[in-house]
Amino acid sequence: MVILTPAEHRALERLEERERPLRRGGALIRENDRTTEMFVLRRGTMMSSVLLDDGSRQILRFLFPGDMLAVSSLVYRESPETITALTDCVVCPFERSAMASLIRDHPRLAALIMVYNQIERAALTDRLAALGRTSAKARVAAILIEMRNRLRMMDKEIGASFTLGLTQEEIGDATGLTAVHVNRMLRQLEEDGLIAREAGRVTFHNERALARAANYVDRYAGLDLSWLPSAS
Repeated sequence: MVILTPAEHRALERLEERERPLRRGGALIRENDRTTEMFVLRRGTMMSSVLLDDGSRQILRFLFPGDMLAVSSLVYRESPETITALTDCVVCPFERSAMASLIRDHPRLAALIMVYNQIERAALTDRLAALGRTSAKARVAAILIEMRNRLRMMDKEIGASFTLGLTQEEIGDATGLTAVHVNRMLRQLEEDGLIAREAGRVTFHNERALARAANYVDRYAGLDLSWLPSAS
């Protein structure tokens, strides 16, 4: 765990001085839009996706409060992804110049942002491997675990039961499956005694077996941050 200094807290708060609401289903940024802004997600859940040549959608990541969005605008003039609100959201926009100031004045925060990007890269690598090499059931199981774990990072009261907040079509777009196939895999996970579903909630009955079935690796566990510079 990294304890931030008061100055580091203030630097991060400056990135969130402005707020912008976004209704469920609204696009914050569309693929190929020209943008120089980045955002911190303050409230709600979002997703990033790309459109393929055949018109289908591939969901790349699910995004949660505290996540930094559209960081690609640091190096690209046009967005490589679409970022869409899955719920009513509030985002905090900031300019490249604010990021430049943070990196210059608070190198430890810059290092932490790099850490976060590496966690995200590893998670995307896992998703890519899953799409190419794991079963449909494993892909769906991995999405369930990922969503629960990210939600639990915000609310420690969440245990084995949680509100999923995704449609079967959205799960399908994240896993390369049709909504019908997703429904079949969810029923199979229920029949295997691994989960239960009721009124939009999912309950894990055998989390260890579910993780094995999903080939799941928690990329937020086992971090080694001993190399980070000490607070100045």
